Amino acid sequence: MKSPRPDVRYPATVVEDDGTRVVVRAPWAGAAVRDFGFVRFEAGDVFTEYFWRDRWYAVKEVRAADGTLKGWYCDVTRPARVTDEDGGTLVVADLDLDLWRSADGRLVLRLDEDEFAASGLAERDPNAAERAAAALDELEELARHGGFPGLTA
Repeated sequence: MKSPRPDVRYPATVVEDDGTRVVVRAPWAGAAVRDFGFVRFEAGDVFTEYFWRDRWYAVKEVRAADGTLKGWYCDVTRPARVTDEDGGTLVVADLDLDLWRSADGRLVLRLDEDEFAASGLAERDPNAAERAAAALDELEELARHGGFPGLTA
């Protein structure tokens, strides 16, 4: 869920759910190519997505159709929850902050900090805003110092 936009929904295959971390795999769900300048998401790309019920972020490993690792796209979110809706729905509230780490680890980018500031979350829910900022800092620290193997293993 990303307010005020409508929910983004897409089918995914559950790879693992240990009660705390949920791992799903899904093809790129966008209708068209999305070129960020530093990476392109396109038909055939496969996302292995790691969500936590007790953390304020999600880590998404992105691979091209041929299996080549493109990198990791990380979303700062409220902790994930799973509902019984439609046989099981993973629900995640996106908080605008994102991070990209290229496959070789040379490029680490904090993204959408302007959207986060403009969202008004700091005024509406200062605690959530603090948790979101701390989550982005944690992701950046991990990305710059070895990546995400501790989270994605």
